[in-house]
Amino acid sequence: MQFGGQTPLNLADAVEKAGVPILGTQPSSIDLAEDRDLFSKLISRLDLSQPKNGIAYSLEQARLVAERLGYPLVIRPSYVLGGRAMAIVHSPNEFERYVQDTLTGLVPPDILIRYPNDKTGQINSVLSDNPLLFDGYLSRAIEIDVDCLSDGKDVFVCGIMEHIEEAGIHSGDSACSLPPQHLSDEVITELKRQTRELALALKVGGLMNVQYALKDGTIYILEVNPRASRTVPFVAKVIGEPIAKIASRVMAGESLESFNLTEKKLNHVAVKEAVFPFNRFPGVDTVLGPEMKSTGEVIGLDTSYPIAFAKSQLGAGSKVPREGTVFVSVRDDDKPLILDFCRHLEHAGFKLVATSGTHKYLVENGIAATKVNKVLEGRPHIVDSMKNGGVQLVINTTDGAKSISDSRDIRRTALMGKIPYYTTIPGAVAAVEGIIAYREGNLSVRPLQSYFAA
Repeated sequence: MQFGGQTPLNLADAVEKAGVPILGTQPSSIDLAEDRDLFSKLISRLDLSQPKNGIAYSLEQARLVAERLGYPLVIRPSYVLGGRAMAIVHSPNEFERYVQDTLTGLVPPDILIRYPNDKTGQINSVLSDNPLLFDGYLSRAIEIDVDCLSDGKDVFVCGIMEHIEEAGIHSGDSACSLPPQHLSDEVITELKRQTRELALALKVGGLMNVQYALKDGTIYILEVNPRASRTVPFVAKVIGEPIAKIASRVMAGESLESFNLTEKKLNHVAVKEAVFPFNRFPGVDTVLGPEMKSTGEVIGLDTSYPIAFAKSQLGAGSKVPREGTVFVSVRDDDKPLILDFCRHLEHAGFKLVATSGTHKYLVENGIAATKVNKVLEGRPHIVDSMKNGGVQLVINTTDGAKSISDSRDIRRTALMGKIPYYTTIPGAVAAVEGIIAYREGNLSVRPLQSYFAA
């Protein structure tokens, strides 16, 4: 059950009832991790934290839950995978649009026939067996993935991965670093403690993945998967241990202690970056969110974080510009966060162009920038400049449906012109650090084994 993603977990009960012995984590533990109510009670018993949450079995109940929890909210149907149909909604109006546009699109044909002209009846029929899940959205939180091995007695934390994109981007689409770059020793120690508590409480036999969020010093548990995660091959290569093989042997009855696993201090940094198929689908928007869009991933490995990030971008097919013009346009909340990296770019000889609000903010803070029109403000505008080769890097954050729609042409043009673009501030910060290090000529290639030769 450990190595097939979500599908075998869904099949676990039926397989067990058919009399098939199951190795490793048992279906009762899988149910405990998957059942929203049971899991919330476990979190409370362990005195851990999770975002405020709720569950709704009808559209009417969903409106009440949303009102009780308050906005913004992460909403997802319980019966879809990969974050499909998952959304962050910021207001009652956005929630109603989500209901009309997304939930009605998931209604199966047999229910459509039963309620041909009644959208509420269609949705309620689906939700009665497959509820809608709600979680409070932790704005500007750091998301963290942790993989561990357990035999029910001992726990070994294999890797703690700090996401570069903030919480709200699907974990499969986020770049992440191992070891983490911006977490304190106290936070890392606490993450290990909570992971051990969860693994032992769930009686995990084999691998387990936990997704956390760190906000204002508090660690929140977002999700626990009592199985191998997509991060396992990444972690295994970075720490130099065959953790899938070890998990298989633990599931078959060997003790974790017999493998003599010890935590090593890594002298290298790895960055996992997602690979996207956007250029294969004309017209698709490239903005990232809670619904997974990537189709693969690469590793950038080096002794420094900035170069590891630059390698990950090159590996994923992006350019890492050494010179040229950078376009910056960010939402108001992000403006105070762009000054440092814009100064670094300016000092490195890059030219900055920005839309009116961002341009005004940069100039007021002593950073030279040229104003450029948005698409809606008339030509010549930023998309014209991008198509003419006048932009080598795009940093563009958005907020709300209208802003996302208005900036769609920018993202699409960047994609078609192979111009690297970043839609989150943490991603932009990492990119600038990588660009500066890459300009200094620090890129080198070494075989994976050499990182563990000592």
